[in-house]
Amino acid sequence: QVHLVESGGGSVQAGGSLELSCAASGSPGSRTCMAWFRQAAGQEREGVASIDVYGDTNYADSVKGRFTISTDRTKNTLRLRMNTLKPEDTATYFCAANGNTGNFCYIGTSFDYWGQGTQVTVSS
Repeated sequence: QVHLVESGGGSVQAGGSLELSCAASGSPGSRTCMAWFRQAAGQEREGVASIDVYGDTNYADSVKGRFTISTDRTKNTLRLRMNTLKPEDTATYFCAANGNTGNFCYIGTSFDYWGQGTQVTVSS
């Protein structure tokens, strides 16, 4: 079992930055692949970025060059640094995890564990 708790959301003006954190606990083997997803009001959930235990990353085209995913596995923490934020980045952001590695760790795969979400609002 894996438990995920997000923090760091808030409100920011367009062009600003935020950093989200996700505290992870539970079986390390079940969270070798971790990711961030987001869901805007009235829209489907979409993958933002993923990272596996080897540090390999995968990003959605909409955030490439602006967002950076990272992990500190000694502290069991997943982060998402978001720069040059746009109003269309407004959404609830979720942390997710599964036991995949390598090519099987990417934002299009299925994830077994989810956090409760943290709201990010970007005003123009």
